[in-house]
Amino acid sequence: MSNSFFGGIHPGDAKASTSKEASRPLSPPSQVVIPMSLHIGPPCTPTVKVGDVVKLGQKIGDSEAPISAPIHASVSGKVVAVEPRLHPNGSMVMSVVIENDGLDTPDESITPHDGENLTDPEVLTAIIREAGIVGMGGATFPTAFKISSGLGKVDTVIINAAECEPYITSDHRTMLEHPDEVIAGIRILTKVFGLELAYVGIEKNKPDAIELLSKKCGDDIKIMPLQTRYPQGAEKQLIQSITGREVPPGGLPAHVGCVVFNVFTAYSVYRAVHEGMPAIERVVTVAGDCVNTPTNLICRIGTPLEHVFEAAGGFKLPPRKVLMGGPMMGNAQFSLSAPVIKATNALLAFSGKEDKNVSNPTCIRCGKCSEVCPMRLVPMYMYMYERKSDLESLEKLHVTDCIECGACTYICPGRLHLTQSFRTAKAKINAEKARRQAAEKAATEKTAKEVAKV
Repeated sequence: MSNSFFGGIHPGDAKASTSKEASRPLSPPSQVVIPMSLHIGPPCTPTVKVGDVVKLGQKIGDSEAPISAPIHASVSGKVVAVEPRLHPNGSMVMSVVIENDGLDTPDESITPHDGENLTDPEVLTAIIREAGIVGMGGATFPTAFKISSGLGKVDTVIINAAECEPYITSDHRTMLEHPDEVIAGIRILTKVFGLELAYVGIEKNKPDAIELLSKKCGDDIKIMPLQTRYPQGAEKQLIQSITGREVPPGGLPAHVGCVVFNVFTAYSVYRAVHEGMPAIERVVTVAGDCVNTPTNLICRIGTPLEHVFEAAGGFKLPPRKVLMGGPMMGNAQFSLSAPVIKATNALLAFSGKEDKNVSNPTCIRCGKCSEVCPMRLVPMYMYMYERKSDLESLEKLHVTDCIECGACTYICPGRLHLTQSFRTAKAKINAEKARRQAAEKAATEKTAKEVAKV
């Protein structure tokens, strides 16, 4: 029986427009732009140059950093540029631009893995790493590193199929359309940790997925129907709902013996192991009141956003805001030339009628933000201290534990920009830490030089 977590909100799920829409392949564009930063951690270095002919699934970027994941060509064709291009995060990132030849000629490396060595956790982890698999729920943490850092510490594998943000149905459709592959991927992840049981958390607003997976799973996978409440799919809240364990402030899931993988990550693991296919595409929900035909599309990594929206019938209203991700935690896009990346589970386009901003946001001390915060923080005071740049007080209030779910901003009757202020607060704290480290390093080097002179 599932537990619960503190706080949370109940926004309308707005999933009806796409939950019954089967995902369909989107024809790849004439040109893809693939950033070398598709994961948390240092960006990859391009392994191809202008003029090279590449094949579908060929590795085009890699890094020796421990927290990294290789990047692969999502089409076959010619490399026409290796240069900084716009990333969905708003920055210019080194990217490989491939002119699509329309042939999808597969790379020789795309072959199924088989043999007895697939029972070896190190072999499976290496396959997952080489396939470039990351957290496909949006976090993009390299899956292989998550596995290797959790070995020997984890006693519970949890699959995140909650998909709690409004509008998004890409994981829901993946479970309905590829249940056997998802289950096989879950079993691979469970096997890697030497465990015999995995839990799959699914919100109750997806009864068809709960019923289907329950019928297909054996005793080694337990389906956990969860209360429909945002942010049910947040990692720490999901752990608490399923196991009753609470990750401590500043802690990681492994600290309480848990590891969490997104359901599309499990599907990608299956494809990497049993098909040899790297992470070159993902299902994207395209919705919002500006979209003519809300749908779910299977998009290649590197596809321009404008190409995706065109496949959904274009805009029936000029969008005021375009989001990559959900309405609660998604990133606003200022250009449709940015590409689909591994974290792109949704593209939403909204007109102005959803905008709840006011000209003079004011805190009325109602305390609702604290009531809904799933991390048990005090947003009203964190907001006040951020406005004063009081970093010491912000750290005492554990602002860095904020998961930026947006629940406080959603519920605030004064319409304060709470979540954005906490994001800014974290940036200020990180900048101050970097300044101190640089100062300490400079002081150490100065002392060393003075000692050397003596």
